[in-house]
Amino acid sequence: MDFAKGPCGAVGLATSNTRKFEDDMDDITYVCDSCGEPIVVPVDPSGGRSQEYVEDCPVCCHPNVIRVEFDRDGQPVAVQSRSE
Repeated sequence: MDFAKGPCGAVGLATSNTRKFEDDMDDITYVCDSCGEPIVVPVDPSGGRSQEYVEDCPVCCHPNVIRVEFDRDGQPVAVQSRSE
């Protein structure tokens, strides 16, 4: 396994750069707009079908605006990320 340490001291597992939903549909993967690392974060469908929030990258500490869309069953169907 390859690990990358960011400037803020956070350590993340270096994985592929593909956006995908994990088998556990409570987690999503987005790609940091600054360093390009794929980041896995938990999502909560009880927050509404369309959610937007700021998440700091655990590798480079850069803030990313994450937007998640859920279907009627509460499953994530789309994720977008951009620099704050």
